[in-house]
Amino acid sequence: MIPTTKPTTATRTGDSKEADFETLKQRIHGKLVDKLDLTRVGELEGDVLRREIRLVVEHLCDTENTMLNRNERERLVDEVLDETFGLGPLEVLLKDPSISDILINGPKSVYAERRGKIEKTKVTFRDNNHLMQIVDRIISKVGRRVDETCPMVDARMLDGSRFNAIIPPLALDGAAVSIRRFGANPLKLEDLLNVKAFTPEMVMLLEGAIKARLNIIISGGTGSGKTTLLNTLSSFIPNTDRIITIEDAAELQLQQEHVVRLETRPANIEGKGEIKATDLVRNALRMRPERIIIGECRGPETLDMLQAMNTGHEGSLTTLHANTPRDAMARMETMIMMAGFDLPLKAMRSQVASAIDLIVQTNRLQGGPRKVTCIAEIVGMEQDTIVMQDIYRFEQAGIDETGRAYGQFVATGIRPTFMARLESAGVRLPASAFRERVMMAD
Repeated sequence: MIPTTKPTTATRTGDSKEADFETLKQRIHGKLVDKLDLTRVGELEGDVLRREIRLVVEHLCDTENTMLNRNERERLVDEVLDETFGLGPLEVLLKDPSISDILINGPKSVYAERRGKIEKTKVTFRDNNHLMQIVDRIISKVGRRVDETCPMVDARMLDGSRFNAIIPPLALDGAAVSIRRFGANPLKLEDLLNVKAFTPEMVMLLEGAIKARLNIIISGGTGSGKTTLLNTLSSFIPNTDRIITIEDAAELQLQQEHVVRLETRPANIEGKGEIKATDLVRNALRMRPERIIIGECRGPETLDMLQAMNTGHEGSLTTLHANTPRDAMARMETMIMMAGFDLPLKAMRSQVASAIDLIVQTNRLQGGPRKVTCIAEIVGMEQDTIVMQDIYRFEQAGIDETGRAYGQFVATGIRPTFMARLESAGVRLPASAFRERVMMAD
């Protein structure tokens, strides 16, 4: 007979106390909802309303006559307010600036990524219905829906974070939610330099390329920092340019004044009304854009984007999923074929080679660090092959004792062929920026 380990008295007492706390919170929340005057609530502003409701919750706590210490009472009041006006248990995670991703695998399993490492949190939901209430509260604010007929949703939160949910019956253990955070204060250039995501020389080249209206592709894997880098590089676009952005879920946070933001739309419950990225790209060409920024190319819109780059919309940017710059070229060919045109291989590659000037490769290395691992120039075509050359790259040297990858940034010694374009745009880079050497060790 296999012996079983009995829970300790301390564990049972802790679990019981937490259960009593949750029961009390639900009871006070129910009383609060019954007590609220909805007509008066609509007349008050956010901060004033929250202060007044806090007084009501504190009074309800007094009527319960429970043995709570000051910290437990304050926690109870905050959680009831979060349940009433915020996103319930998620609020404590959303208020933590060190958390970059929130991953929910059902109501009792919530993970968070801090500084590149994923760890389980103590946050839980009462049950799947409680989790679904929070999901509905998030997506209703951006006009999206999720139910059994449409069990997947991709949306943006009010702070710009990317939100995705998939619910039962597709998710077997309760709703699965992922929140990719893009806070109200996005990472700036200085922040990325401080964490050694790239070097000052690489920044100078990318800044010059954007000012000289070169077309740039940012490629990388999931969570490698593509959108963060795109946001950062877009700050180099002159404030006078007319920019049109196209995204599935709007998350770009451009600082320029003349920006038109477009967002795709999923089909309705009858399967009609879908607006795809390719429709928006074609429409954007009629809106007199100077630059087009596509949040991510993942389908037939790639062909329209390339044609736009080749027909007077230089200086455009987009991202795509790929592990290396050469893989990015192969993936673009695949996405062009998804447009349904039977183009010869050489014609496709010719279109890519003439449209794209630079590929910036991002990677999330072991242990969490995100790096710009390669900046490659597309030189042109040799017979049926696209010719590329690395200007800068990151060479990984190993893994340290904490399991974190480290290495060094190197300049390959190759001077880009587009230097004349940079100089004609008033951008002059020192010759030493391209001298073959190790630029920075991590």
